[in-house]
Amino acid sequence: MIAIIDYEAGNLRSVEYAFQYVGADCVVTQDPEVIAAADKVVFPGVGAAGSCMSNLRRLGLDKALLQALDSGRKVLAICVGMQLLFEHSGEDGGVACLGVLQGTVDLFEFPPAEKVKIPHMGWNAVAFKEHPVVEGIPEASEYYFVHSYYVQGNKPEILLGSTEYAGKVFTSAIARDNLVATQFHPEKSGKVGLQLLRNFIEW
Repeated sequence: MIAIIDYEAGNLRSVEYAFQYVGADCVVTQDPEVIAAADKVVFPGVGAAGSCMSNLRRLGLDKALLQALDSGRKVLAICVGMQLLFEHSGEDGGVACLGVLQGTVDLFEFPPAEKVKIPHMGWNAVAFKEHPVVEGIPEASEYYFVHSYYVQGNKPEILLGSTEYAGKVFTSAIARDNLVATQFHPEKSGKVGLQLLRNFIEW
């Protein structure tokens, strides 16, 4: 069974429906005991870092997530879920995050003359390294992004995927031990996103 952590951060049902579509037994939950009993855990998220971290701590789900990671069970983090794994986000005036991974989350900034649209929204390619969760997915496949902030990690060994936007290359997926995280939304990324979810189930 896959537990999808509900910390009131939006987009939960589309994640649930996508996993159900690929045949997963899954549940959206705020119950730490359900999360502790799950075979795998999904940490999704849409919204601002400040409110997301506040909700996570208020509900005691930060501890449930950390326990899942420590247990060795496979964990998939998505979008804001990925960002909250790092040490600090510049959003909302600065937010202390979970600190599971070293690095910060910063706003996309470009010279005004370039007129780059923020947020980075829509389909974009990801250059992946080899990993079980991306097995069988064609190179240069595109995934769906919606974000104004991006991860700047300082541990290149955790880099799983990178993406270029308006000349800036940023980390769009990471992997470490039993953890995989994506800045893009696999549940909104069509066939390749569903394949990634299938791979996560089988991983």
